[in-house]
Formats: sequence, structure tokens, C-alpha cells
Amino acid sequence: MTISFENRVAIVTGAGGGLGRAYALELARRGAKVVVNDLGGARDGTGHSDAALSVVEEIRAAGGTAMANGGSVTEYEQMVEMVAKAKEAWGGVHILINNAGILRDKSFAKMEPADFDLVVKVHLLGSANCTKAVWDLMREQAYGRILMTASSTGLYGNFGQANYGAAKLGLAGLTKTLYLEGAKYNIRVNTLAPVAGTRMTEDIFPAEAFAAFSPENVAPAALFLVSEDAPTNAIVGAGAGVYQAAYVTMTQGALLPPAERTPEGVAAAWSRITDRTGETVPQSGAEQAMLILSKLQAK
Repeated sequence: MTISFENRVAIVTGAGGGLGRAYALELARRGAKVVVNDLGGARDGTGHSDAALSVVEEIRAAGGTAMANGGSVTEYEQMVEMVAKAKEAWGGVHILINNAGILRDKSFAKMEPADFDLVVKVHLLGSANCTKAVWDLMREQAYGRILMTASSTGLYGNFGQANYGAAKLGLAGLTKTLYLEGAKYNIRVNTLAPVAGTRMTEDIFPAEAFAAFSPENVAPAALFLVSEDAPTNAIVGAGAGVYQAAYVTMTQGALLPPAERTPEGVAAAWSRITDRTGETVPQSGAEQAMLILSKLQAK
């Protein structure tokens, strides 16, 4: 069955190039009306350009419908205004892809607090601002599809990216609460960890890999995760045509008798505590406490 976005309004942040541009073009090709948001800054977040306008022109030239927005995701009022304009023009907002981001890579020893602060502000707080700006509207519509952009750096770590990794795992955590709060309003929230050759990564990939990791190979996962029949609370990896699922799991753990509830007791039981046999994928934070209680009742 063809996945269509006819009669849907989508906002894509950071859509002036790279992944965001690929998402915006494909959403429009499949019928969505698209707000192309991009501040147009450099990779480190400085400066401005007309990147969003050129993507809007691409969409219109192909027969699609789009508007440009140059608001900064770090400014909540600008995001509220962006959502209001989309609703005024097209009647609602059904899809939000939080894609805007910057990099300020340095080892933690050399990283200034300002570099940490700005990266968290753009990625994590910026995504929260955009999501908050559409949240009430999506609840009223009883329909919403929201995608957060995490990263393998957030999920698994990467040297020189403490600021970026902290923000990206924060976004996976934001998803895990919003999917619960949005469920009864038909709002589905997912997390994407893309690997793509873009302006953000062009000096990391060798030339042949850069081509294989094109943003167009990530777009299918992103669009599925904001489609009508999307899952919710999924963490999906995508790159070069490979699509993966990642999970936050929990082991069964070990119940230690009172006399062994010491640092030494934890050390002695470490292999049991970390044994992955029968590990679970909790669907809410409450399940940690429930698992503990079930162990206490079973003794």
C-alpha cells in the first residue's frame, strides 16, 4: 500500500539542506504541504542564509506546496508563530520532524561551557520548543506524528561529542514520555538515529562512503515514522539503505539479602545483575519499580 501524505501539513526543521531537505522533498512529493524551516546558519550555528527558500522553490517547481520559515528553534515564540502561519494557511499541522541541529565538536577537556550549552539548546530545547508549539493543536485535532532526531552518539557515545551526545540521548528520553502523554490523542512520537553524508558530516566520511550514505537513504525511515500507520516509541537507525531498531533494555536483576546490600555485595553479584537472560524492554519508567516489586513478592 502506498504511503500518502495528501491533506497533511508537515513542518520540517533544519530543512534547508541535507536530511531535512530530503524529508521535505519526499513529503511534498507524496502530497503533504510542507513548512520548510531553516535559520540558514553554518554548521556551528552562526550566520544566516536563504537555504529554506531554495528548497521551497524546488518543491514548487515539482508541483508541490510549501512555505519557507526562517525562525530559530531556540526561540519558542518564533516556533509558535510558525505553527500559527501553517494553521492559518492550511488548516492544521499533522507532522513535525525535529531535524535542526548544529555541531561544536571538541574533547570534553577542551570544550567551553558555552559550546555545551548551545548544542543542547539547539538540539534538545529546540526540539522541545517546536513540539510544544504544535502539541495543543495536535491534541485538538486528535492527530499528530512527531519525529525526534537522536544519534548513535547519543545512544552509544562518540569521542569529542559530549555536548551533542547529551542532547541526542535527551531527545530519545523526551520521546519516551511524550508517546505516553500523546497516546490518547492519537499522537505518535518516535526517534530516528540517522547516519548520513551531509554538510554536518562531510569531513568525517571518505568520498565513496559519503555517496552511499546519502540523505535519500534515510528519508524512507523518517517518512514511515510520521505516517498514519506509524509505530510509536520506536528508536530506529537508518543509513545507506540499512534500517535498524534500538532498544533501552533492563535485566531481571538480582535481589540481594539484607546482609549483602553493601558495595561488596553488589560487586559479588555483578555477573547476576548484568545477566541479560530474560531482559525486558520497559514501555514506561513505572516498569522498573514493578519489576523490583515482582522480585520482592517472588522470594
